[in-house]
Amino acid sequence: MSSDNPWWLYGSVADYFTKMPERPYINLFYPMVADTSVKRATILMGPRRVGKTVMIFHTIARLIEDGINPQKIIYLSIDTPIYNNVSLEELFNYALISLKQEGNYNGFFVFFDEIQYLKNWEIHLKSLVDSYRNIKFVASGSAAAALKMKSNESGAGRFSDFMLPPLTFYEFLNLQNLQKIIVESNDKTVAPYDTINIGELNRRFIEYINYGGYPEVVFSETIRSNPGQYIKNDIIDKVLLRDLPSLYGITDIQELNKLFVHIAFRSGNEFSYEKLSAEAGIKKDILKKYLEYLEAAFLIKIVNRIDQNAKRMQRVTTFKIYLTNPTLRCALFSPIDDADDFIGSMVETAIFAQWILGEKSDFYFANWTNGREKGEVDMVWTDPATQKAFSIAEIKWTDRYYDNPAELKSLNKFLELNKDIRKIIVTTKSKTGTYNSPNGKLLFIPAAIYAYWVSDFLYKNQKTQLINPTELSK
Repeated sequence: MSSDNPWWLYGSVADYFTKMPERPYINLFYPMVADTSVKRATILMGPRRVGKTVMIFHTIARLIEDGINPQKIIYLSIDTPIYNNVSLEELFNYALISLKQEGNYNGFFVFFDEIQYLKNWEIHLKSLVDSYRNIKFVASGSAAAALKMKSNESGAGRFSDFMLPPLTFYEFLNLQNLQKIIVESNDKTVAPYDTINIGELNRRFIEYINYGGYPEVVFSETIRSNPGQYIKNDIIDKVLLRDLPSLYGITDIQELNKLFVHIAFRSGNEFSYEKLSAEAGIKKDILKKYLEYLEAAFLIKIVNRIDQNAKRMQRVTTFKIYLTNPTLRCALFSPIDDADDFIGSMVETAIFAQWILGEKSDFYFANWTNGREKGEVDMVWTDPATQKAFSIAEIKWTDRYYDNPAELKSLNKFLELNKDIRKIIVTTKSKTGTYNSPNGKLLFIPAAIYAYWVSDFLYKNQKTQLINPTELSK
């Protein structure tokens, strides 16, 4: 414990961590930790290697800078083998013995890293919050959806959740001091942002798609030269071979791995249980469980379908699956460039990733068949109360539809059937502008600017801990 808490002896966090750049999200996370007036534990969730542990150490450094006694800060990594099956309370009391503060239960900040490795962690943590009212408990974990479910079930009124996504496009530019390429737009009726160099911004956007999801990859040329070695071995394999089997008792690991590779290659495709079962060679009931597990591990996101009238399907027959991080595909296969056959689907995946990595957003994709007529719209936001669409986005990586808006036949059909949609966005490769269609004004925005806008918007709105996607539609 002493070796994991060097500030007990030296009064500061190790240079290895303090020299790492801070993710902007620490400005949202730190106030939740530092606020001791709220008697709740803070749960830091997110997939592997997005910087949760580093953020914890940056938080500890800030606490010390703000005058907290270093011997009042305890860090415990639950996946340490010697801590196996030891309760959180026992670990906390061992730390007090190390600090020679047995029986002193006031003013501590206690961090439990990788808490999902303790069975029934939520019961342990809830008990600590109830028993030690003058101690701030913070826990982190990688199985995001599973953690959130247990947090909601057992931690009502006692846990506050914080989701740390893979690096967003806003952060990707920010951490590399490239944000100057983005400027405020002269015409804010289209979008709040523009760029001084769309060619350079697009180059950076493709770089983000290939390498930008993980902080370490962004700053390491060595890792970029062989992303498969780092991302596949250190992230994907650990999740598929270690995390999911240990959390859910999966026995056929190779089958799960085969399914994930199949999905990753086709990120953004529409699937059905029957088709996916046949293609992957996995029984349908097992397939459904695997999809739940992959979503719980925050590797994929399932987006459900609505029809041309924005009505949900009574029975889920088809759905889209997206990687939560486009960099995962690059690691499994190869980096893409502007001319790659998969550039369109990966641009779509990258934009979806900006949205789905925030708090839950109520968006769907629309797909319908009416006789010979077929149609699809990429993103549709609906009002949960009225079931009416209020905002839509069509994700493209071409300027073709800017020059010929009438070719957006599915979009125009959807607009005919769904009146009073407040915002209609069509992304382009480089063009910005508007088009007044008979059914509403279309806003054409370069995909890279839209990705930046969404990720910047969601980051800034989390400052109030309230993410409301409807604001982007006003």
